[in-house]
Amino acid sequence: MSDESALAAAVRPAVTGAEPWLVLPPALAIPPGAGAICDEAGARRIGRGAAEGAFTTAPVMVAHASLTARRLGLAPPPRSADLLDVLELFAFVRPAKFCAPSPSGLALALGMSEPKGAEAQAVALRHAADALLRELADPAYPRREDALTLTETLSKAGWSWGWRVSGALQHQPMRARQYRGSGLDVWSRMAEWEDEAPRGEAGSVPVDSESARIRLEKLLQASGLDETRPTQSDYAAEAAYAFSPRSEEGRPRMLLAEAGTGTGKTLGYLAPASLWAERNQGAAWVSTYTRALQRQIDRESAALWPDPAERKRKAVVRKGRENYLCLLNLQDMVQAAQLGNGDLIGMALAARWALHSRDGDMTGGDYPGWLPGLFAVGSGQQASAANLVDRRGECVHAACPHYRLCFVEKTIRASRRADLVVANHALVMTQAAFDGARSARGLKQDGETAALKRIVFDEGHHLFDAADSAFSACLSGQEAAELRRWIRGPEGRGRRGRGLEQRLGDLCADNEAAQKALNDAVRAAAQLPGEGVSGRIAPASGEVNPIGPIETFLLAALDQLRARTSETGGPGGIEFGMECALRPVNEPVLEAARAAARALAAVEAPLLALSRHLEDVLDDEATELDGAQRARIEGALRGLDRRARMTLPGWRSMLAALDEGSDEADPDFVDWLSAEAAFGRIHDVALRRHWIDPTVPLEAAVIMPAHGVLVTSATLSDPMATGEGGDPFDMARMRTGSARLIEPARTLKVESPFDYAAHSRVIVVNDLVKDDARQTAAAMRELFLAAGGGGLGLFTAIRRLKAVYERLGPDLAREGIPLYAQHVDPLEVGALVDVFRAEQDSCLLGTDAVRDGVDVPGRSLRILAFDRVPWPRPDLLHRARRERFGGQGAQGRAYDDALARARIAQAFGRLIRRGDDKGVFVMLDAATPTRLFAGLPPGTEVLRMGLAEAVETVAGFLAVPGSPSPG
Repeated sequence: MSDESALAAAVRPAVTGAEPWLVLPPALAIPPGAGAICDEAGARRIGRGAAEGAFTTAPVMVAHASLTARRLGLAPPPRSADLLDVLELFAFVRPAKFCAPSPSGLALALGMSEPKGAEAQAVALRHAADALLRELADPAYPRREDALTLTETLSKAGWSWGWRVSGALQHQPMRARQYRGSGLDVWSRMAEWEDEAPRGEAGSVPVDSESARIRLEKLLQASGLDETRPTQSDYAAEAAYAFSPRSEEGRPRMLLAEAGTGTGKTLGYLAPASLWAERNQGAAWVSTYTRALQRQIDRESAALWPDPAERKRKAVVRKGRENYLCLLNLQDMVQAAQLGNGDLIGMALAARWALHSRDGDMTGGDYPGWLPGLFAVGSGQQASAANLVDRRGECVHAACPHYRLCFVEKTIRASRRADLVVANHALVMTQAAFDGARSARGLKQDGETAALKRIVFDEGHHLFDAADSAFSACLSGQEAAELRRWIRGPEGRGRRGRGLEQRLGDLCADNEAAQKALNDAVRAAAQLPGEGVSGRIAPASGEVNPIGPIETFLLAALDQLRARTSETGGPGGIEFGMECALRPVNEPVLEAARAAARALAAVEAPLLALSRHLEDVLDDEATELDGAQRARIEGALRGLDRRARMTLPGWRSMLAALDEGSDEADPDFVDWLSAEAAFGRIHDVALRRHWIDPTVPLEAAVIMPAHGVLVTSATLSDPMATGEGGDPFDMARMRTGSARLIEPARTLKVESPFDYAAHSRVIVVNDLVKDDARQTAAAMRELFLAAGGGGLGLFTAIRRLKAVYERLGPDLAREGIPLYAQHVDPLEVGALVDVFRAEQDSCLLGTDAVRDGVDVPGRSLRILAFDRVPWPRPDLLHRARRERFGGQGAQGRAYDDALARARIAQAFGRLIRRGDDKGVFVMLDAATPTRLFAGLPPGTEVLRMGLAEAVETVAGFLAVPGSPSPG
C-alpha cells in the first residue's frame, strides 16, 4: 500500500494547477502478467478486461499501440482521438533522437531510471508525456515556429496530440513565423550540398607501429581512459601493417587479426587508420556486417574528433542508396496523403525527422524504425523505409527537383572528403564489382568506392557470407517483376514510381536511334512477369495461368521441384520452401528456358543501345554539359549498366547453361531451383547460381586492387585446425580469400582481457528431449526465472521459436518478466534489441539476426540459451562447399564442426561485453560434442548436468549479493 501511495504522490504534481494541455488522460501499461493504469489518483493494477476496456473505449496513453494491442489479444488499432501514443509524441518533440519503443525506453531516453513493474511503467508514461509537453513549452525549444506550423497541419489531420502540442508551443510568446505553409515541405528549409574539387590520389606515407601506439594512447585519453592495455597497444601496432605501402600491384598488405572481446579493437584499428588518413589525404574505409557496429564505430570516432561539426566532416557512415530517404518519394506520398490517399500524420512526422536527421538514414540511422508500426496503417501508406527510400533504382538524379538536397548525394560527396568512411560489407562488394566491370570496359569508376585502397573489415567472420550474397545470381518471379517495373514504371492504378521513359525520355528525344532503343526496351519488358506472379504460377486454388516466357519457365521449374521433392505442412500448402538440383533438367524446363533466354535478350539489347547512346553523349558533348547534366547521365548509366551488363547477362548465362547438352555442372558454381514459402503458400520460384567459393570474386574485385586490408573479428581462428600440421587461421584464410594471395597474409591473435573462469559458466543440459518444444520451453522458463530475467533464447528454426514462445510467454508473464520475440512481435530486430537492452529483466527470443546484432553490456543480458547446436543447414549449396573445402567423411564433418564452433563462439561473445559482466551460456542439446566448445576463450569450462542442477547453478552464480534469490 505504501508503494502505491508513493506512486500516486509522484503523479499528482504533474497535474495540479496545470495548463489544459498538461491535463492528461490515464496512462496504460501492459507488461506481461498484469496491466496497470495511472491517472490523477495514482497508479493501480487492473485486470485484462479492464485494460481492454481502457484501451478500446476511453481516452488513454500508451507506448506502442500495436504492441499493446497484441498483448491484449486485439488487432492493431487505427489512429483515434482517444488513443495517444507517447512514442509518437517523442518522435515529434525529439526528432532524430534515440528511444527504445517501450515505457522503459521512454523513461531512459528522458533521463529517468528504468521503471520496474506495471505500476511504475504506467507512472513513467505519464511523466514522459508531461516532460515532453513541458519541453515544448520551454521558450528555448528550438524552431518553435516551424513546429507550430506542422502541428496545425497534424491537428487538421486528426492527430490525437495536436491541441496539446499546440497549447504547449504557444505557452510562451512566439516570433512571427517565416513559413506559413503546411510545414510539410521540409525540402524548402534544408541546406544544399556543394561540389568541391577532387581530393586526388591518396599518398603512400607509411604508419609505423610506434606511431600507432602513440595515437592509440591519445585516443584513450580523449575517451576518458587513463591507461593503455598492453594487448590493445600490441593490436594497434600490428594493425599498422595494413597501412604500409604495398611493394607491387596485386600484392596488398593483408592482416587477419583475431581480438578477443574486450580488447578494444575498434580504437585499436582507428589509431593507425586515422594516422594514415591524415598523412596521406585519403579515406580509410571500415566495413561492418551489422548496423549496430556501424553506429558503435561512429560513436567511438568522437575520440578522434570531439567537435561534432568536425566529426561530421571527418567520419561518414556510408550505406547503399536503398537506405536513405528519397525526398521525391516523400513529396509524392505527402501529396497523396493530403488528397486523402495515405497516412498524413505519419508522413508529417517523417518530414519533421528529415529536417533534423544527421544523414537521412532510415534503416539504422536516427530514424525511429518503430514509428510506422504504431497504428494500423496499410503497408503501402506507411511512413516506412519500404515506401520512402529508392529501393527500385528509380532515381532521376540531377533531374530531381531535390537533387541538391539529396541525402545520398550529400553522403557520397562527404565520403570523398572524409578521413574515415564507415560502410558495410554489401556496399563495398557490390560497388567494387560494379567499378571493376566499368574499368574493364575502359570507363571511369563510379567514384563511391574508387578510393577503396585501405579497408578494415570488422566482423570479418561474416566476409564469406557477405561475398556469397553479393556475387550470386537469382532469376525469380519477384526479381524479374522488379526489372519490369524499373523499365515500364508502375502499371497499377494509384501506384507510385517512375519508368525508364519518364526518367530518360528527354535525354533520348533528339536521337532517333536512342528513342527507338527506349521504345524497344519498354515493349520487350512486357514479356517479363508483372505483379502477382505467384498467384498465376502457384495459386492457392484454381488453375495456373502463366503470362509470358519467364512465368512459363518458372512454372516448369516448379513442376520439376515438386517432382523431385516433397511438400509438407498439410493439404493445399507447404510449411517450408523447396529446393532441388537443376541437373538433370526436365525437358519442359529446358524448352521454357530457351524461350525465356530469348525474352531476356530482347530486353538486354535495347538497354545496351541506350547505355552506348549515353556514353556517346558524355564523350561528344563533354565541353557542353554542365555538372548537373553530367551527373544525371552518369546516374542513368549506373542503373543501365547494372541491369544490362550485370543482371541480365547473369540470368541469360544460367539459362544458356541448361542448353549446353551436358548434365555436368560448372565446377565453380552451384545451380539449383528453389521455391520460397510463407504462411503455407509458395510466394516465389527461382533459378539460383552461387559461387562454390565466393572469395574468388571477392579477391578479384576487392582485395587484389586494395593496397592494405585488415580483416578482424573476435572469432577468426579455429583451434581444432592445429592438429596434423594445421594452422588455426587456415579456415580464416580460406573464407577471406587470402589463401590465394601471392604475398601471404599475416596473422595476429590477441586474447581477451576478461576473466572468463570467474565471470562465466558454460552448461550443457543433458536430460532434455531434443525435439520437444514443451521441454525446451520449460527449460528456458526455469533458467530465465533462475536468472531473474536478462535471458536471450537463440533458435535455429523460426517454427521452434514460435512454438516455445507460445508456451514460455504466459509462464514468464506470471512472474512479471517481459518476453519479446523476433518473428512474433510487431517490431524489427533492431527495435527488439533496443527494448531488451533498456529493460534489464526482460527476455528475448530470436534467430541468427538477433545473435549477430546484439550488443548488450551489463545485466540486461546475463543468460544465453541455445535450443540446439547451430549446425549449418544441409542444403545443396552447403553440401557442395563441404565437399570442396572439407572433402568426404571425417574431413567433411570437420568442416561442419568448424562452422558450428564459430557460431557458438560468436554467440558466447555476446554474453560478456565488459569486465564486470557475468553470464551463463546454456546449450539445451544433450548431444552437443565437447569439441564444438574449443573456440571459446581460455578459462571457460564446459559443465554437463541435468536441468535441475543447471537451474540451481544459474541462480547461485547470477545472484546479486544482498538480494533475495530469483524465482
